[in-house]
Amino acid sequence: MNILMVSSEAVPFSKSGGLADVLGSLSPALAKKGEVVRVFMPMYSFIDRKGFRKGPRFTVPMLNGEVAVSTVSRKLDGVEYVGLEHPYFTERSGIYGDTSFTPYADNAERFMLFAKAVPYYLKAAEWNCDIVHCHDWTAGLVPFYLKDCQMKVHTVFTIHNLAYQGDFSRFDTVLGGDRIPEEVFSGPAGGRRLNMLKAGLELADKITTVSPTYAEEIQTERYGCGLDWLLRERKEDLKGILNGMDMHEWNPRSDKFFPEHYSVKDRSGKNELKARVQKEYGFKEDPNIPLFTMISRIADQKGYGELLGGNHPVLEELLYQENFQLLVIGTGDKHYEEKLKEAEKRHDNLVVNIAFSSVTAHEAEGAADFFLMPSRYEPCGLNQMYSLHYGTLPVAHRTGGLADTIIDITANPSTGTGFLMEDLSSESISDAVNRAIRYYKENREGMEKAITRAMTVDLSWDKSAGEYIELYNTLSKG
Repeated sequence: MNILMVSSEAVPFSKSGGLADVLGSLSPALAKKGEVVRVFMPMYSFIDRKGFRKGPRFTVPMLNGEVAVSTVSRKLDGVEYVGLEHPYFTERSGIYGDTSFTPYADNAERFMLFAKAVPYYLKAAEWNCDIVHCHDWTAGLVPFYLKDCQMKVHTVFTIHNLAYQGDFSRFDTVLGGDRIPEEVFSGPAGGRRLNMLKAGLELADKITTVSPTYAEEIQTERYGCGLDWLLRERKEDLKGILNGMDMHEWNPRSDKFFPEHYSVKDRSGKNELKARVQKEYGFKEDPNIPLFTMISRIADQKGYGELLGGNHPVLEELLYQENFQLLVIGTGDKHYEEKLKEAEKRHDNLVVNIAFSSVTAHEAEGAADFFLMPSRYEPCGLNQMYSLHYGTLPVAHRTGGLADTIIDITANPSTGTGFLMEDLSSESISDAVNRAIRYYKENREGMEKAITRAMTVDLSWDKSAGEYIELYNTLSKG
């Protein structure tokens, strides 16, 4: 069937987060299974135009008249990537803002134009599309505009992170020159606001999210971000499909970011990599000391409040143990960054790298014995997948995709692949980390078997792509 993916970002052309990775992996996986896939995305100024050819030009009706837009396209890995050209995108330095903290003031109009361009592109391209698959809030209005243009096409809307909803003033809706239905708005009477993500949830034929557990969690008040009631109403149309991972970029047998390659059958390279990383970062060089790593935004969502704050700053307690080393890589909240750097001065078994690079991320994943991931919530998560594939056992909070990909060793010694916390608190982090340390020190045979199990878990996109095709088929037959 013919599938149009609609997303504000897609690897390898544009990226601000995991959404881009999904588009760059799921689309080729679908194409390999015989589907015809196009990805409709904004053509930002920073995208290299090499290899793109000119596509249809057309106009999109907006409040200020007919807006002229054009497209370019490029075939890659069996997928045709279609870039929408307009000064809103081609003359901006960023995706959502010049920096992560300064969104563009006209984002409502930018992504209204992007969404509204979809049906006009399909008409101009004369492409008989079966499924339009919309991703996150920037594509939330696409189902409305397709219906408004009386296009007979089925729609799927995927929530990558419910916390980001595309919330704008109600008055911004006039910019598109359309009468937007009331269900697209959220908030109390007298203070209703445009909610682009809610539009997708209300109007798409089917809704998916990026893990089965997250699909259940977002129907609760705790994780529902104010939309749990709507997701419960549409629970029959909601399905959690676990993301896969890029098995080419993340492969310990051929990782281009370090030379000490290894496999599930021969892990000597992992031991060599650990020794080098310990030396280069100034840790005590000792194979008997377990090396933990954290690679993430340094923010509350990732558990830094529980690690560093409150009456029980558990990180300090753990660092006083001689059999614990921690390498932290990332950037984020300046308050937590400062606390980490202060702790680093007091403890030679903590190294904090306030930066991010692919080299450091890949080396840390490969070198570490354990990956610490005490996230408050995690729709899917990728780092735990990378860790499993690299034989680095995750120590994580049982939430979202973490719950769907990690089996707790304490509860399931013969099948376990990591250590899970049932709730997120300083005490639960301490318990899980200490369970991992004891297992490493006292059960080397069990540790080796757990690593083997972790490295052989199927984390590819093949299974997930098959689930999406099954979902598309239910729509096309309906």
